[in-house]
Amino acid sequence: MLPVEPQAAPRWTPRTDFSGVPALTFDFPGVSVGVAEYEEGPTGCTVVAFERPRRTAIDIQGGWPATIGDHDYNRAIVMAGGSIYGLEAQAGVVAELTARANVSPPEDPTSRFQPVSGAIIYDFGPTRRDASIYPDYFLGRTAASALREGWFPLGSRGGARCARIGSFLFQQGEPGGQGAAFREIGGVKILVCTVVNALGGIVDREGHTVRGNRHPDTGERLRILPEVERRLAGGSAPPTLPRPPIFRSRHTTLTTVVTNAKMDQTALRQFGRQVHSSMARAIEPFHSILDGDVLYAITTDEVDAPIPSEMLAVLAGEVAWDAVLAAVEHADPA
Repeated sequence: MLPVEPQAAPRWTPRTDFSGVPALTFDFPGVSVGVAEYEEGPTGCTVVAFERPRRTAIDIQGGWPATIGDHDYNRAIVMAGGSIYGLEAQAGVVAELTARANVSPPEDPTSRFQPVSGAIIYDFGPTRRDASIYPDYFLGRTAASALREGWFPLGSRGGARCARIGSFLFQQGEPGGQGAAFREIGGVKILVCTVVNALGGIVDREGHTVRGNRHPDTGERLRILPEVERRLAGGSAPPTLPRPPIFRSRHTTLTTVVTNAKMDQTALRQFGRQVHSSMARAIEPFHSILDGDVLYAITTDEVDAPIPSEMLAVLAGEVAWDAVLAAVEHADPA
């Protein structure tokens, strides 16, 4: 047997029961979600898993990302808090999925290997109580043991437990969250799950900032371009943020987009890039040097889409916008 059994008790108490929490339910057989948190932190991780390893393309556009795995096929994607320390959660997910895998053929133990990729956000903000706590091996393993099909809890949960949003203009953010949205048209399914911890503010389809970039005196949430132009015209410096040499990136949005539409690796890679770029409509600014934005595009390769992948990406971009808005709609109060 491979050494995948727990070696010690968890250091902190994991939470996996989110009864009563706002959640998206979706109809995508073979796709399940597991969420676990350490309330002592608080911090957490979110796992999007598949019935077997699925083809994956990763798009990294933030200036300071931190990822692990980066596999071409993945059994699961992990989106966690804890900054660089939270990458440990991926090992726990691998261990749990490997322990549950069937050995086929029995004489080949490597057949049980379960590739898992993941990325993290910096969540050591003002709502943290204990910065020594992070999503570790045990929390990742717990999340993988709590997988549930067709369900995704929304708001300040899982990997977004202590996420922050919108500190670009005034260097003080508001609570972020994780969101998800699902759409099915003509047999093609699209699921987008995202953990929003962005430097930028969140913009709705009417062009209003709905979270972040809030003026400390008036409470008004501002659009960035008019404010930057006003400051430049008045001779004042544009907004800047401190850049500590080690924890330079304190702002990251992690996204997983899953479709059942068949496409080759080149099309999948460009599909992911297109969806990721489209999210700049919802997050302003996006992909800055201070963000660690990462998107995983996964296909289950089950149906022939009636439209080309570039048109499918337009639809997926709208689903991603819905997911971002759901994240802040259900986030903790500002």
